[in-house]
Amino acid sequence: MHQITANLIDLHTKTIYPATVETSAGQIVSITPSKNPCEHYILPGFIDAHIHIESSMLIPSEFARLATPHGTVATVSDPHEIGNVLGLSGVRFMIETGRKVPFHFFFGAPSCVPATTFETAGANLTAKEIEELFLIDGLSYLSEMMNYPGVLQKLPDVMAKIELAKSLGKPIDGHAPGLRGERAKQYITAGISTDHECYLLEEAIEKIQYGMKIIIREGSAAKNFEALHPLIKLHPNQVMLCSDDKHPHELVRGHINQLVRRAVVEKGYDLFDVLRCACIHPILHYGLDVGMLRVGDRADFIVIEDLKSFNVLQTYISGLLVAEKGKSYISSIQTTPINKFHSRKIQANSIAVKAAGNKMRVIEAFDGELITKEQMIEVNNQKTFLESYPEQDILKMVVVNRYADAHPAVGFIKNFGLKKGAIASSIAHDSHNIIALGVADEEIVQSINALMKCQGGISVFDGSEVSVLPLPYAGLMSGEDGYQVAKEYERLDQEAKKLGSKLQAPFMTLSFMALLVIPSLKLSDKGLFDGDKFNFVDLTSR
Repeated sequence: MHQITANLIDLHTKTIYPATVETSAGQIVSITPSKNPCEHYILPGFIDAHIHIESSMLIPSEFARLATPHGTVATVSDPHEIGNVLGLSGVRFMIETGRKVPFHFFFGAPSCVPATTFETAGANLTAKEIEELFLIDGLSYLSEMMNYPGVLQKLPDVMAKIELAKSLGKPIDGHAPGLRGERAKQYITAGISTDHECYLLEEAIEKIQYGMKIIIREGSAAKNFEALHPLIKLHPNQVMLCSDDKHPHELVRGHINQLVRRAVVEKGYDLFDVLRCACIHPILHYGLDVGMLRVGDRADFIVIEDLKSFNVLQTYISGLLVAEKGKSYISSIQTTPINKFHSRKIQANSIAVKAAGNKMRVIEAFDGELITKEQMIEVNNQKTFLESYPEQDILKMVVVNRYADAHPAVGFIKNFGLKKGAIASSIAHDSHNIIALGVADEEIVQSINALMKCQGGISVFDGSEVSVLPLPYAGLMSGEDGYQVAKEYERLDQEAKKLGSKLQAPFMTLSFMALLVIPSLKLSDKGLFDGDKFNFVDLTSR
């Protein structure tokens, strides 16, 4: 039993008043107005409306340890990443691990495993298996339908998953970056209810007008808050907040609380509108079993210092005090790693590419964005093999199939900034093959083979030695103490930047360069892919 007295922020009546909240057996049993002035504030806990827990590089229990000090009590979590590696067993690992700690993980059934047929994944989830996840495992929603061309073309396997979710009353998440006009309307009309991929305000407004809810994303790689924040005033009832992908060192610093503070303090939006986006709208949209600070609700709430800093003093989940003044009270748990990793070390000659033309397609990456553009550059046809051009900030990039021995795919990328060395990762959305880039072939191979040896992780080769953060859980996550993982990740992040990268999150940006469903030019283990035309293209031309 707890009694907490503070200024209660009632998001239902849009009032603030001193009150004592009493809890018992995990529920709120009374809310009694008080005549005494209070210093602090009590409000419902924050909810991340769309996130891939795997991208924190932490298993769910460790994610909860790092998120709760920031007032996060629940996540709408898409286990799509581990699903692409391990299928049903991976999804169930996330569910089971999440249940071992006091935190509300609401997992969805991954709709796109594999994400496309143009890459090699470790699993395939059919409509039958998704039905099993709904009926047996009790999952909450159909995760983001990234195959929007399949929806527009009404492909039978895609529509079977959508119709299944609709028949069971499950919300369907969307993923349609840049989709506009009649095509967007057709996609939404099929039953897609949200999108977190908008990067233009006009696009988001258009989708809202067609009946969609927009989730404003601010993650480690994709940052759309600055472009989309006017939605909070223009369409406050159609907005939620999310991180989508959050690397561990940034999760240590903050979560949804950071967006709330920016929206209220920096942008000056209405407190109640912002907090409803952060605390209430996900519950209503997805039908989540999370308390909204009413008598009879689950005792899920937070106490904050004031309405300027939004500094979280206490976090309660189901009546338990799980974090206080920056310290998490959730204990680490022991689990056994699960993985799928069958490829072997490669040689430098396996990533050599003969020059076959005088022009070369180059992926142009952008800081803070998942989208890319295509550039055609002139190449030196006096050379036998295509090489990196670090003086032009053009580096060789490689994707290696991690599920079977196969010849690596090679492309070239601009704007990573490395002057020497190489970086590599087994986090490569969405199939999570090994992706690497660097200045010289030998350096790229060193970074890749270091990951082969430990069966997954991220690595940096600085020209003399390799540093590795092992990720033994599906090649995506660590089961070690989350705060230590965050420190080690930040060390490797800094090492990558010492090689010359100016990107805010070089590893996160690298991980999305194989994401074929985001335009425009990407690289899968099968080759260079045009995300606008949805087909493979040649690396070189005459």
